[in-house]
Amino acid sequence: MWVAGFLFVFLVLFGLSQITKDDEIPAPGGNLSSNEQNTSTEANAFTLIRNNGCVSCHGSDLRGSNLGPSLMEVKQHWTSREELISYLRNPSSFMDKDRFRAYKEKYPSVVMPPFNYLDVKDLGKIADYLRGL
Repeated sequence: MWVAGFLFVFLVLFGLSQITKDDEIPAPGGNLSSNEQNTSTEANAFTLIRNNGCVSCHGSDLRGSNLGPSLMEVKQHWTSREELISYLRNPSSFMDKDRFRAYKEKYPSVVMPPFNYLDVKDLGKIADYLRGL
């Protein structure tokens, strides 16, 4: 008897959730509004950042830690999106620059890993997000 009661309550709650669900209305042309796209892109980029371990060195807020520098001023150092993507794909090729020599002294036991296994579109999302901080 209690199984039937549980099933009834489940069906009622499921029905109510379907009735009260807000339908997302796309902007003209079938696309989400630009504000919704930006929010979605930022969430997707931060998910990529988190899922690829960036927060373990750069901090959960990307403001740096004892393992890696802050990423809050990326745009000051990377004026070109393409150059930042190149760096993310192969950080060791940039180690001869003064800024990276200073990072190597400050974080001697940490090596920035290459993200050359990521699709260039995902690297572009990450680069755009970081340059927007």
